[in-house]
Formats: sequence, structure tokens, C-alpha cells
Amino acid sequence: MTTQPPPPHIEFDGLPATEETLRVPALYGFGHFTALQVRDGRVRGLGLHLARLDAANRELFALPLDGDRVRELVRHALARAGRRDASVRVNAYLPAGAARTTVMVTVREPAVMPSRARSLMSVPYARTAPHIKRPGEFGQTYYGVLAGRAGFDDALLTAPGGVVTEGAITNIGFWNGSSVVWPDAPALTGITMALLEQGLERTGRPSVRRPVTLDGPDGVGRFSAAFVCNSQGIAPVRRIDDTVFAVDEELMKELGAVYDSAPEDTV
Repeated sequence: MTTQPPPPHIEFDGLPATEETLRVPALYGFGHFTALQVRDGRVRGLGLHLARLDAANRELFALPLDGDRVRELVRHALARAGRRDASVRVNAYLPAGAARTTVMVTVREPAVMPSRARSLMSVPYARTAPHIKRPGEFGQTYYGVLAGRAGFDDALLTAPGGVVTEGAITNIGFWNGSSVVWPDAPALTGITMALLEQGLERTGRPSVRRPVTLDGPDGVGRFSAAFVCNSQGIAPVRRIDDTVFAVDEELMKELGAVYDSAPEDTV
């Protein structure tokens, strides 16, 4: 018998979720969020997460979102949930008539991306304001479902002309034999992606951003390997549509070591 995971612990501005407060995400979807993995009360790239929340809050609501307030709310939710290891999601909303941002913190069991190689189905979908991480992305979910029905693990989003942008819930990187290449296209710069960029720079192997397309001289077929990453980790890509990639074990070890070397901060 399959064991169901425990329900998430949810708080709004430090108070337990109620029927009334849950109406905010249910009926008022305009907002933004960040997702992070907490281990022993610590987070890699915590400053990047807090900066992402503040920047998005200023753009969407013309209000700052204080990082110390967010940390306090995350600590409180972790303590009430009885967890030091967890998947945490911080959502921010500004309901009609509100003068202060409502912060929802959700605490679930910790998660790790499966290490098996992934298959991606390219789809014609470009997110609006892709630099903002936000909930309720129907298009990403829709194409992810279609990819699953077609036998793929997930969708790969592409702009007009077959321009590769990002995975449905990941960033994608390619390996050309000497450096990591990130698609130079409108996309969310994920925290794990940013940590890898910084870490590769520290090790003397700077990554680059260049246009990547499905076909042609900048096509995915010119790369020897590919991988995806998000807050849950890093995994190799074995194919995009009909293009097959070898799993470069040395590359995956290097990326894992670079990510593991990223400094951790106490929430």
C-alpha cells in the first residue's frame, strides 16, 4: 500500500491557514513565489531567494518585501511544522484593499530531483514576464501533462522560431565539451542556475549564455550533453524530441560538486 505524504503545513503572515485566508490564493492568483529546500535549517542561495522575492514584489505591487520578515515567517512555519529538513514555498500576494503584502509559507517534506536522465518534449510556449516566478502557470502545466502523455518526462518551452528558453519547471543547460551553455532567451534565472553560474566562475570554468534553437547551426544537436536544474537538484537529459544525448557522468559530478560547494545560510 502506498503511503500518502502528510498534508502541508500552511501559514499566512505567521498564523495558521484558515478558510478565510486560503481564499487569497484560491480566488486571487496574482502574485509571486520562490521555492527552496531547507536542510538542517539552512538554505543554499538564501540571499538570492530573498532578493527575488523583494524584486518581484516591487515590480508587481510597488512595495518592498523585507528579507528579515520573510526569514522570520519561514522559521516560524518550520518550527510549527516540526521540521528542520523541508520543501518550503514562500508566496506573496496583495489582495484588493490591502496595504501590506500577505506572505504565505508552505512547508512540506523535503524533495530531491530524481537522478535518472530525463526526456523532454519541445512545445511552443513562452511565458509572460518570464523573469518573475509566479503561481498558476496553466500553460506550463498543460504542456507538461501533454508531454507525459506522449511518453516524455517533461516539456521544454520554446519561443517562435524554435528558440529554446527553459524547461516547464526547470532551467536547461548544455555542454559543448569545454563550457556550460545556457540559452540566451527570455526565461527565469533559477536560484540553482545562478548558483551553478557563480560556482563555475569560481572554479575557473565560466559558463556562457548563447542562443540555442531546436534545429540549425545553433541547434541542440551540436551539444554533447544537456541537463536540467531547479530547487530540487540537477539531472541529465537523455533526449529532446528525437535528439539523443549521452549522459556525461564527469559533467554531472562536476555540476554536483559545484552546487554542493555553494554556501549555506541559516534561515
